Amino acid sequence: MAVSGEEQGGDGRDGPLWWDRRRAAVLDVSLAGVSVAECAAEGVVFARDTGVPVVLGVLFGALTGAVVVLRRRMPIAVVLVGIAVTPAEMGFLLSLVGLYTLAACEVPRRITATLSVMSFAATFVVTYVRTVGEEEAGRTLVVGLSLFMAVALTVPPVLLGMYVGARRRLMESLQERADSLERELSLLADRAEERAEWARTEERTRIAREMHDVVAHRVSLMVVHAAAVQAVAVKDPVKAAQNAALVGDMGRQALTELREMLGVLRTPRPERPERVERVVERVPAPVVPVSPGGEDGPGLAGLEALVGQSRAAGMVVELDVRGAAGAYPAVVEQTAYRVVQEALTNCHKHAPGARVVVRLGRREGEVAVQVENGPGVAGAALPGLPSGGNGLVGMRERVVGLGGVFVSGPTDAGGFRVSAVLPGVPRG
Repeated sequence: MAVSGEEQGGDGRDGPLWWDRRRAAVLDVSLAGVSVAECAAEGVVFARDTGVPVVLGVLFGALTGAVVVLRRRMPIAVVLVGIAVTPAEMGFLLSLVGLYTLAACEVPRRITATLSVMSFAATFVVTYVRTVGEEEAGRTLVVGLSLFMAVALTVPPVLLGMYVGARRRLMESLQERADSLERELSLLADRAEERAEWARTEERTRIAREMHDVVAHRVSLMVVHAAAVQAVAVKDPVKAAQNAALVGDMGRQALTELREMLGVLRTPRPERPERVERVVERVPAPVVPVSPGGEDGPGLAGLEALVGQSRAAGMVVELDVRGAAGAYPAVVEQTAYRVVQEALTNCHKHAPGARVVVRLGRREGEVAVQVENGPGVAGAALPGLPSGGNGLVGMRERVVGLGGVFVSGPTDAGGFRVSAVLPGVPRG
């Protein structure tokens, strides 16, 4: 069983054979060298006691001591060798290192306990047999000395190995938890970036709708008045002057709204604190949509003036208001205003000369607006009023985004109808 000892660590592998690190290999080879010297010296004594040639005793001791180099690869084999040579009174360092490595590695605890008990018993028996024959030593002293030697050579390395192994496993667990947390934070950062990108896209779409509403309506009215000025400039100079003044007013209003919108876009973002966490740095701040003009934007109170501008441009517009005025959120009132504004712009573009009816219904919990026009008058079309084809789409997005209902389509009389119902409290 290959294990990683307490000296191993780091992310890369730069050691030879089964060692993860070079210093671990150097340590094991050094321990093996010391163990070989110890066992070779003890092999001389063993050869003299058993009557075998000294060379064989030294060779046997050297081979036994060299087993230490396998302690990370085969800790069980190292402990078994230590137990086997205990009767020859050699391999003390071998036994200590083997028991320590066995207790520190991932070997099942029952195997560690079994081998520890076997080593304890072997040391006790060998010590007892070696000392019991001495006449000056009493039996109690022999038993006590044997027990002391068994405990001293078995318990400390096992306890130290268990402590180091538990500590290493705890550090690995903490590292795994840290890596898992890092991955989760990275995932959250990616999701936050996706949400921020979505918010930026929504903000660009919203600004595009605002620009369309402001420019399309005002410019359409300016084109209508400019055409009227051209038509009556010779016949009715007073009327031409009035239309020219209206064109100027429309242009100034459009510029004012555009300045407000651009002012919001140019507002600098607040500076971020210098001291921020590395992971938090990766999470972009979400883009919060800001309504140009804020609470001062157009609302239901401005419908009368809006309709008046179309009347001044020559359109026959009827405003039908029902229900008592109530307090609605600014975004709801602004959306209702923009729906009517865009619908009137479409009437100027696609149904010039048609009669238009603007209806506003207010009741508790919702606001309803409807703009219906009849068929256009033949020959009343005005040049220079291009259509981008996004008017109805923008109105639907506005209304649905607040949780309302939007319906548009032709009427049986040949006209067109736009209807929207908005909740008194916007969704979200």
